[in-house]
Amino acid sequence: MHEDFIRQTIALAAQARSDGNEPFGALLVIDGNVVLTATNSVATDRDPTAHAETNLVSAAIRQLSRDQIRRAILYTSCEPCAMCVGKIYWAGIRSLVYALPADELAVFAGPDFLVPCRDLFSRAIEPVKVVGPMLVEEARIVHIGFWPKPVAEGSNSTNNRQHRES
Repeated sequence: MHEDFIRQTIALAAQARSDGNEPFGALLVIDGNVVLTATNSVATDRDPTAHAETNLVSAAIRQLSRDQIRRAILYTSCEPCAMCVGKIYWAGIRSLVYALPADELAVFAGPDFLVPCRDLFSRAIEPVKVVGPMLVEEARIVHIGFWPKPVAEGSNSTNNRQHRES
């Protein structure tokens, strides 16, 4: 069952890329049904915080009850970054499934602010169930050819990218 939803997030990531944004997608499932979807909109919104997960959680907060949010599973095409982890946690979502791990994304986009989501969630008072990575090969495809070559670690140059979502 997780694989079907993850494939949908990968399709959303491809949609985000075709819309001129970074290739990330996310969706929210309650009782086996997709209730919300979101894509990255960093470029089109001119907002470096408009990651697929933050966009999804913002919609969930506006449209769903607290109980629905607690019962929801958030699926995402890539392991969430530290910012997204915080928003997911504070919104009350306690289940997460992701495809591409952050260290795999770093191969394409660079290792900027790379913190595994499990490390962050492990510091929370309430437990968050995390499943992933999964379907890594499928999730990787949407990133091929998108990212400029990352700047080497330790370089005095700034990263070729201004923003990165993970």
